[in-house]
This record gives sequence, structure tokens and C-alpha cells, in this order.
Amino acid sequence: MAASGSAGVPATVSGKQEFYQLLKNLINPSCMVRRQAEEIYENIPGLCKTTFLLDAVRNRRAGYEDPHPRVRAAACTTLGQMATDFAPNFQKKFHETVIAALLRTMENQGNQRVQSHAASALIIFIEDCPKSLLVLYLDSMVRNLHSILVIKLQELIRNGTKLALEQLVTTIASVADTIEEKFVPYYDIFMPSLKHTVELAVQKELKLLKGKTIECISHVGLAVGKEKFMQDASNVMQLLLKTQSELNNMEDDDPQTSYMVSAWARMCKILGSDFQQYLPLVIEPLIKTASAKPDVALLDTQDVENMSDDDGWQFVNLGDQQSFGIKTSGLEAKATACQMLVYYAKELREGFMDYTEQVVKLMVPLLKFYFHDNVRVAAAESLPFLLECARIRGPEYLAQMWQFICDPLIKAIGTEPDTDVLSEIMNSFAKSIEVMGDGCLNDEHLEELGEILKAKLEGHFKNQELRQVKRQEENYDQQVEMSLQDEDECDVYILTKVSDILHSLFSTYKEKILPWFEQLLPLIVNLICSNRPWPDRQWGLCIFDDIIEHCSPTSFKYVEYFRWPMLLNMRDNNPEVRQAAAYGLGVMAQYGGDDYRSLCSEAVPLLVKVIKCANSKTKKNVIATENCISAVGKILRFKPNCVNVDEVLPHWLSWLPLHEDKEEAIQTLSFLCDLIESNHPVVLGPNNSNLPKIISIIAEGKINETINYEDPCAKRLANVVRQVQTSEELWLECISHLDDEQQEALQELLNFA
Repeated sequence: MAASGSAGVPATVSGKQEFYQLLKNLINPSCMVRRQAEEIYENIPGLCKTTFLLDAVRNRRAGYEDPHPRVRAAACTTLGQMATDFAPNFQKKFHETVIAALLRTMENQGNQRVQSHAASALIIFIEDCPKSLLVLYLDSMVRNLHSILVIKLQELIRNGTKLALEQLVTTIASVADTIEEKFVPYYDIFMPSLKHTVELAVQKELKLLKGKTIECISHVGLAVGKEKFMQDASNVMQLLLKTQSELNNMEDDDPQTSYMVSAWARMCKILGSDFQQYLPLVIEPLIKTASAKPDVALLDTQDVENMSDDDGWQFVNLGDQQSFGIKTSGLEAKATACQMLVYYAKELREGFMDYTEQVVKLMVPLLKFYFHDNVRVAAAESLPFLLECARIRGPEYLAQMWQFICDPLIKAIGTEPDTDVLSEIMNSFAKSIEVMGDGCLNDEHLEELGEILKAKLEGHFKNQELRQVKRQEENYDQQVEMSLQDEDECDVYILTKVSDILHSLFSTYKEKILPWFEQLLPLIVNLICSNRPWPDRQWGLCIFDDIIEHCSPTSFKYVEYFRWPMLLNMRDNNPEVRQAAAYGLGVMAQYGGDDYRSLCSEAVPLLVKVIKCANSKTKKNVIATENCISAVGKILRFKPNCVNVDEVLPHWLSWLPLHEDKEEAIQTLSFLCDLIESNHPVVLGPNNSNLPKIISIIAEGKINETINYEDPCAKRLANVVRQVQTSEELWLECISHLDDEQQEALQELLNFA
């Protein structure tokens, strides 16, 4: 093997043998051997490494003997890791060889463990493989998988061997999940075998196989859709119900539980309102599990020492030779049950209405269930969906439910100690405000909320100061810096949730909320100061964007706070900040009224400069640039007196279409429709010379899924195309500039709009 400092390993037989030894060393029990192997492995060139791995996976002869099964298993694992680390380029470059090698290895009946590792590697490879590449091998790959499934099912019946079969059903689920509707032709050959596997897996040691197969069936059903799946829906649901009834009498840590929960969720998604007939059978066990009280105990230290780790208890020492203990084994099941209740409320809405009151009375107290974070997360997440369900029964019932929810939810924002859970609670509150609408908070609620948000913002600034102090301390090093950056990310995430809550208030209360907001105004102004970190400026600008969009023309009274920060941040190095500034300038034109005319005039040159920047369309910058293009369009559309429209319009048209920001893209297309329908001479061009460009913009809008058939703009765009088609010569000229995909996109638009 080449030394770690050399160029790499020669592509010779001896080099391969050494590589196989290296793979063995990568899974050696000795830390020192593994570390040395990792250092050498890192210095092998990528192409050479992949070639050797594929040879090992294929079991190709290399010199004296075939690679050892452990080597082949390690090679499969390493291929999977490379597929993760270098996705999607690895998939694009090696799809043909990797898929063929892994399938061949799965077919080889010599070693179950190698087959299992190959199946696992194929799952990982498929996850990030573009659908367009996967379909090239679809028929042979799927039929190979089915052949292997039949063989492995026979082995299960004869010998009880299950390891490779467990991974195989997960591979099938992954393929179905990736190719979706293209799995329909293969549905009928897989479903009987999968159902038979569930029926056979009755022994205790086959529980994991049963759970994974049920999960696979639900993935396949979701991939092919309701129409195809309905032929097996009743039979599959009976299998699930039978398994569910068995689970109700099983241990809390039964391996089937998590698979069953996710399978029920997919069944609900597949069947939609038809799932409602099964809900009574599913909901009661869920509510029972979600309502379960944890086992707790106060024990002497000696009693704690006598307990086994397998008993499922965790203890906290309280001093005085006493410990507080909680049995954790049931907590995970409780959290999972709560999450499932969230899902059913979200998906079924009207079908869940009969359970709304029972579930909300369960969930609200769980906002303070400090034994398990995910229980509190699910409790918070459920509340907006439960309000949606309650709204179906009328405003009085909805108001009563909100009265039960509101106070505990606000208090939870102020008291929740965990950042991740807090973010979910704040998000839940923001969504609940949007459900309830204007006037849903009384004066006491607003006062308490104002104090909490003020404390969050003040804490944000204080934490930043403390981190700067820690950077000056003697023990400061790279590890400390990483920890400080993690803290900073958590603080910024909470700042985004403060912004979400303010957004919900501005969008529902409009300018009526501004007097309340003024207690927070100095803190928001501080966020957009030039010396603040860029995330502060980004989210500070977003808050002012919301004020302009939802509280105009009254918003103009704050213009001196955000005028210069918004203009100056158009030049910021961070695209997120530029995007926030550009969006703000656009909504000024759209909603701001005449007071904003001069500011809009100042904005145009700055927006154009960003758009024309050499790297403006790179992946990093494109969203900010598209917001700038949209902002120019809004100024042309809503403040035409601020700019020379005829001079700017040709440039604006040349910047279209927008690809990444769908919301802004549809606004630009709507404005384009206005211009075309009014026969604007600058847009149409001399002798309609711009129509080929316009038709290509419409085609690209369809390809990029910007055009939604439910949006009125789709019909307007289709009418533009139809109008051009009335002139055969002009239409032929337009489509001569389009490729096949663009022409198909136009035809699809005409068929549906």
C-alpha cells in the first residue's frame, strides 16, 4: 500500500489485494489499526477508490483468492458512505456500475450478511440518486429485487433466516419512495409477497421483519396512489388492525411500534377521508398511550444501586442520599402516540372533529410535561390543527377552545427551558394567531406576550455580549468557538420565531397592533444597526418588511428607522440580508402608498446593480437576485411615476424568468400578463419581436412549476399562448426557439388552463 503521503495506490492486482486488507483494517477492533487505515484510505484518489470498492463488492478475483465476506461487507458499507458524502455527484458519475454491482451482490446467495450490507448500501445510493437516472435501470432493478424477495421469502419459510429479507423490504420501500408513480407497473408482483411476509412473521424473533414489511407496504401504497392501492386497502388495513391489537398487549419497546405508527400515518395520507372509518379503532389506544402517567419514585441511594440498568429507570441525585427516578421505557411510546394524534388532526380535519375536545384537554397540560421533550413538541404542534378542527363547529365553539389554549400557550413561551421545544411552542402560537385572526388576544394576553418577547430580545443581545467576553478569555480555543457558534445558532433560531410571532400579529391585526409593538421598537431598530451580526440585520429587516406589507400607509411613520438600513443593506455581502432588503423595497412599492415614492426611486439603481453583478445567478445569490428583479417589477407596476418605465422594462424582461423563488416568480408573471394584455409596445417589441422570448418565459414557468393551475394567472398565460397561436407564422417563429420539453410544457398548460 502506498504511504499516506504518496499520490495513491497503483491500479494493479497487488494494489487491490492491499486495498482489501485496508478494508479489513477499517473494521478492525483495534483503534490504532483503524486510525492508521483511515489515514491511508483518505489519501487514495476517488476514482481508484471506487474501482477497488466495486471490485470487492462484485467478488471479482484479485490475485490469489476472492475477497473475504467481511471485506465485501465493508466495501458495501464504504460505498454507502461515499454515496452520502459525495451525493449527488457520486450517483451521477457511478450509477451504472454501482447499481449493477450491488444488485449482483444481493442476488448472490453465499452470505446473508454481505447481502444485507449490499441492500443497505443500495438504499443509501437511491436516496440521493436523481429520479431521471434511476428510471434507466428501473425495470431490471425492480425485477431483480422481486426475484430476490421470492428467494428470501422461501428461505424464511424453510430456514427462518431473516437478516437479508429485513434489509430487502427496506430497499423496496426506498425504491418505491423515490420513483413514486413509476412503481405502478410493478405493484401487482410485489404486494402479494409483501402481504404474505406479514402473515408469516408471527414469531417473536420476526417482529422487526414484520414491522419493516408493514412500513414497506405503506411506502408502496403511497408511491402508487389511492386508485391503485384500493384493491388491497381493505386487506392491508385488516393486517394492520390485527397487528395493532397484538401491540396493545405487548411490551413498550416492541420493535414493531415505530413502524406501525408511521404506517398508520401513510395509510391516512393514502386513503384521506376514507381512513375515517378506521379512526375509532386506532384513536382509543393512541389516546390511552398518550394519557399514560409516567412511573416515578423517590428512592434511597442504596435502593438505586441495587436496581439493574435493564429496568428502564433513570435517576437524578437530590442529595441527602435520595434520588428521584422515572421509568423511561413508556415515555417514547407516549411521545409517539402524541405525534400521531397531531398527524391525524392535521390530515383528517373534519373527520377528526369528534375527538377535538378530548385531545385538546390532553395536549394543553402536556406543554409542561418536562419528562420528555418530544411530548411537549407534539402538544404544541397539535394546537393550531385542533383549532382548525374546532372551527368547523362554529365560532362559539372555536372561541371556547382558544380560551382554554391561549393562556397556557403564552406562559409556555416564557417558561420553556429547551431551545428546540421553545421554537416549536412559538411556532404553534404564531400559527394559532393566524387561525384565530384579529382580536383573538385580550389586553392581559398582549401585555404578557409583550413582556416575554421583550425579554427574549434583550436576552438575545445579552448572550451575544457574553459570547464576545468568552472569546477574550485565556482558555478560548477552537473547541470553545464551536460551542459559542452553536449557542449563537440557537439564539438566532429563537429570533426567527420572534419574527414569526410578530408576522402573525401584523398580518392579522394590521396597523391596530402598532401601538402595542412600540414597546419592542427600540430592540428591533437595534437589530438592523450596521454593527450587528448579519442574521440580526436579516431578521430585523424582515420584521420591518412585515410592517410595511401589512400596516401601510401607517408604516411610513417608522421610515426613518429603516430607510437607510434597507438601502445600505442592498450592498451587504450576505445574500440573506440583500434578500430581506430587496423584499422590503418591493412591498414599499406594492403597499406603501405615495409617501414611499422617493424611496422607491432611490432603490431602483441599487436593485439593478445587484441584478447585473457577475455572480448574481450563482446558487448562493440567486434567491436574493430574484427578489431584486421582483422588486423592480413591483416598482414598475405600482409606482410607475418613480422611474422611466420604457427605459427599464426591456431590462426587466431580459432578466426573466425567475426559477427559484416561486412566490416572486408568479408575481412577475402576473405583471407580464398585465403588460401583454394592454399591448404594451415596449414589452411586445417592434412587430411583436419579443413574443418568442415571452413564450419561452411562459414555458419555463410551467417547467419550473411556478405556474399553478389553481392560480388565475395560469389561465391568463394560457390565453396569451392561444392568442399567439391565431397567427400561424408568428406561432411557428415562437416555437422554433423552443426545445421539446418547453413545447410539451406549453401543450400541458393549454390542456389544463
